[in-house]
Amino acid sequence: QVQLVESGGGLVQPGGSLGLSCVVSGTIFRLFTMGWYRQSPGNQRELVATISSAGSTNYADSVKGRFTISRDPDLDTVFLRLNRLGPDDTAVYYCNAANEYNQVNYWGQGTQVTVSS
Repeated sequence: QVQLVESGGGLVQPGGSLGLSCVVSGTIFRLFTMGWYRQSPGNQRELVATISSAGSTNYADSVKGRFTISRDPDLDTVFLRLNRLGPDDTAVYYCNAANEYNQVNYWGQGTQVTVSS
């Protein structure tokens, strides 16, 4: 079974930083585009950032220049660095793995990020 386990969420003050990680198991990591999505109460889930198996990145306009996505093939892990956080960044952040060949998607359980003073 494919499993994605997120960690690193928590409470931070506005302007602060946070690092999230997602460990992937049960599949071949290099075949997947990895992504981070987020969802706040009453809102739809939205894309935050993606990184392909080749290292190409894509960011939502709302986080561009503040967040950085990366991956470590030796650890089967994708990371998200969140800088200059604001209250609008408060959400549950979900890790996503999308197979680049068969389009099958997998999701983690999510980790809560709360930005508040």
